[in-house]
Amino acid sequence: MSERHSRSLILQVPLMSNAHLKSESQSFALLRVIGPGILVAATGVGAGDLATGALVGSTLGVAVLWAVVLGAGLKFVLNEGLARWQLATGTTLLEGMVQYFGRVSRGVFLVYLLMWTWFTTIALMSACGIALHAICPISDAASDKVTYGIAQSLLAVALVELGGYKLFERVMSVCIGLMFLTVVATAVSVGPAWSEIGQGLIMPRIPEMGIDSLRWTVALIGGVGGTLTVLCYGYWIREEGRNSSADIHASRIDLAVGYLMTALFGMAMVIIGSRISVEGKSAELLVHLSAQLEQELGAVVSWAFLLGAWGAIFSSLLGVWQSVPYLFADFLSLSAERRTDVSVVNTKGVAYRGYLYAMATLPALGLFRSFASVQKAYAVFGALFIPLLALALLLLNGSAARIGETHRNRWPSTLGLLFAISLFVVYGYFEISQTFGG
Repeated sequence: MSERHSRSLILQVPLMSNAHLKSESQSFALLRVIGPGILVAATGVGAGDLATGALVGSTLGVAVLWAVVLGAGLKFVLNEGLARWQLATGTTLLEGMVQYFGRVSRGVFLVYLLMWTWFTTIALMSACGIALHAICPISDAASDKVTYGIAQSLLAVALVELGGYKLFERVMSVCIGLMFLTVVATAVSVGPAWSEIGQGLIMPRIPEMGIDSLRWTVALIGGVGGTLTVLCYGYWIREEGRNSSADIHASRIDLAVGYLMTALFGMAMVIIGSRISVEGKSAELLVHLSAQLEQELGAVVSWAFLLGAWGAIFSSLLGVWQSVPYLFADFLSLSAERRTDVSVVNTKGVAYRGYLYAMATLPALGLFRSFASVQKAYAVFGALFIPLLALALLLLNGSAARIGETHRNRWPSTLGLLFAISLFVVYGYFEISQTFGG
């Protein structure tokens, strides 16, 4: 009896081991399919997006949850068009713009890239510093903002340099898992009225319709997902080995997953804001919100939310640090002629590493002073990007001669892009007028 039992165990060990290995391989296969979509969600959801969701929820309630879904849907249309262009033509959108719109587009893009990088990296380092100070204060808030901001910037550089794309992808997956569990769990714990949430999702309306309500609603739609980082998706799918039109379907799947997660984060913040009084802006608002959660629901919920918020902010910083140097390296390699190769950007090259080191260190000077004036310029550049991207996709993907008849825009994509241009022009107007109008 004992001998039979021993033999049974011996036979079971390799079976269990094989099952475990199969489970692991399936997990990595799933990550390979939806990995770039997860990166889109993790990079696109930052302190500003979370804060905007909470403020809109506090101001208008859950009646505008439909706006989050609409915003995520529009970003899906933009990113799907970008992926379709790249996989159908073998060139990045940046290459296509230079080829068909001329060298002037190179100069415009470089100016935008440099200004966006400067202002965004300052904002991300500052937000990371503020969030970590709230979790583990070692000095006053102003000093910790600088110390923690620089430290997390250097940590991001180390992760990018030492682990490459694969480590980056796994760290980002952990961050977005932390974000998802904590932020969504917090939204459930505040005791929302589920019937009102259902109405807010399926019955589009703006409570107390007026200019302020419209501004908040448009800000909620426009604030879902990233801006310039949308372009980085094309480089991530190259890292995954997606280089042909046969991969378009896979990209649609992972983008759908990514923007579904983005929508869930946005809706969770609207729900939290609708139940908890909030004030302030960006990372500071999230810290104040965690304090309010502690009073209402206890320390456990407050700490869980704070960790999730930090995960959202740091994943945005890490995503920008890893992906934006792709754009600069690709920009330097551009020529007026069409490139036929689909090689991955050399992350060990001078262009990529030089831009990574520069963006991780030089903007740290901005942590020591107020940047109200440069934030105004950033608002202008940020407001212009999405309409210009949508216009480029209309012109490039709408031409059968450029992308091919099979993959050119159909009427749903065209309508989506036209609507995106119209809405984000309005969003840009509100952002710029509010910035310069005080």
